[in-house]
Amino acid sequence: MGQQEGRLSLFAARRRDHARAGRTLLTAIEAMKYRKLGETGILVSEVGFGAWGIGGRTAGATSYGDTDDAQSLAALRRALDLGITFFDTSSAYGSGHSEVLIGRAVAGGRDKAVIATKAGYDDWTKPADFSAAAIRRSTELSLKRLGTDYLDVLQLHNPPSDVLSADETREVIASLLAEGKIRAWGVSAKNPGGAVEALRVARAPIVQANFNMMDVRVVTEGLLQEVIRQGAAFIARTPLCFGFLTGTIDRSTAFAAGDHRAAWSRVQLDNWIDGARDLISAVSATPGREAVLSALRFCLSFDGVSSVIPGVLHPAEAETNAAASDQGPLPPEIVERVLEINAKRDFFVSPARAS
Repeated sequence: MGQQEGRLSLFAARRRDHARAGRTLLTAIEAMKYRKLGETGILVSEVGFGAWGIGGRTAGATSYGDTDDAQSLAALRRALDLGITFFDTSSAYGSGHSEVLIGRAVAGGRDKAVIATKAGYDDWTKPADFSAAAIRRSTELSLKRLGTDYLDVLQLHNPPSDVLSADETREVIASLLAEGKIRAWGVSAKNPGGAVEALRVARAPIVQANFNMMDVRVVTEGLLQEVIRQGAAFIARTPLCFGFLTGTIDRSTAFAAGDHRAAWSRVQLDNWIDGARDLISAVSATPGREAVLSALRFCLSFDGVSSVIPGVLHPAEAETNAAASDQGPLPPEIVERVLEINAKRDFFVSPARAS
């Protein structure tokens, strides 16, 4: 589907009922809104908490390097105070450390959080394992680390096509649902095409993929249209494009050891830096808080999006992110401007990795 075809129908700005599904918490930010997670019966904060970064530095894909657990816990607790209820993690994030921290943060208030984790990779240095035994084992270990007896959402983490169509995959998911160990399941896809496949092949009720102002493939490749058609839920990952859409990264920025961005090629980094500058200007924002809010509001401007999950490392980041819900979607003409820029420019270069 082309960018022009049908995309205005995806804009959520004129349909606030979708964004107002559920209660409003009278906390420091009085307008955190909640959306339906497809047809699962679960409500989630439309701004969530991406928990890759708090897992810290590990072998393999190490996110953003070393972290401070006290700071991570403060960020998690501040998010809860602000009405953020949706937390997205994985058994692979810090080899399970991200889950441990979330478990500590929600202890005593488990019913206030919606926790989505992932199975398939328990350690980035090892091959993925999507066998029924591995999915069950991963679920049990996640439950233990989180200190809970149920997961709200279990997502298959970048599964290949044969896993999506396998009888044993369907059977183990059905068993975990029947046992009450998971409330719902979904697929965290490597790319939008993988998410479309998960919807069409496995009828996944929840899918997750990258979506931001420099990556609009979920619109141009028809993923959001398919989500809406099936009544599924879409979780928008990397809404700040690894921090570049904050507008605070420039050519002088030096990434710390263990920061995955240090592995991207100089050409790719410069492309994102220049692209972010132009897009931030296009939405009439300034670098920093305004840019973050605009980037999150862009993702929230489309129907089919249940929650946007920016990564959070500091309590102040949780505060900024939560404010995006209060401000609501971007005006349709601004969203259209971003899509038009994407139609003329490619923000991803190949090869993108330095090695």
